[in-house]
Amino acid sequence: MTDEVPGRPSSGGLVQALNVPRNAKLGVLSGVVLAVAVYLFRVLELFGPFAGTRQYPILGAEGWFLLLAFVLASSTALLVTALLTVVSAYRLSRELSR
Repeated sequence: MTDEVPGRPSSGGLVQALNVPRNAKLGVLSGVVLAVAVYLFRVLELFGPFAGTRQYPILGAEGWFLLLAFVLASSTALLVTALLTVVSAYRLSRELSR
């Protein structure tokens, strides 16, 4: 027996087959659009002032909501990318099983 490890095929083909770059672009776009919309509605008070508005001593309300918008954009981008990749994998598996 030899101690050599057999070469592994690159994963680039799988990434391309599952359309991961396209899914990531769509995920980031949807996350940014959602976060900007929510941020604008909250900060510009498009539905009127929110009850119980407080003063925030460190960053101010806009700073905290900007950080929350970033978290919302990131998590939405990850979720949309993962869902689109699962759909691509399902379609690829159905196509290969025929």
